[in-house]
Amino acid sequence: MKLYHGGLDIIELPEIREPNRTLDYGRGFYLTTSYEQAQKWVKRKIDENRVSCGYVNEYDYDPLSEKELHILNFESPTEEWLDFVMANRMNPDFSHEYDIVKGPVANDRVYAAFALYEARLYDRKRLIEELRVYKLVDQILLHTPKSLSSIRFIKAHKITT
Repeated sequence: MKLYHGGLDIIELPEIREPNRTLDYGRGFYLTTSYEQAQKWVKRKIDENRVSCGYVNEYDYDPLSEKELHILNFESPTEEWLDFVMANRMNPDFSHEYDIVKGPVANDRVYAAFALYEARLYDRKRLIEELRVYKLVDQILLHTPKSLSSIRFIKAHKITT
């Protein structure tokens, strides 16, 4: 299976790094099965950093590696997914022991719905119902050094503005 990571650099040897902000699934190396989503991430980073190019890094994922890894998989937005994302985003001390976490991306539209939830204008049920109508792209977090062995770099696609 092909996976993609969008950023400013070619990353042949991914690493687990501490982020400078809270993220949906915690620290690690984020990927997606969507080339288009990775391309959007690159374009956003190009704009934020005022540079002329970035890269969609392409990897081959070995599903057989999953037998040896502790994986959390959210098929769709659920209350458990909401709790997990909110814990990661709201509590800088939150940590988990999963090697890989898979699930929907909480994009800008999702954060608008989260804001309504946090303001108590949506209850949990309404928020989940709202999120289920969105066409959400997936994200895959490789959270531990052990999980990095499940991917192999193939190539990088240069993206320009």
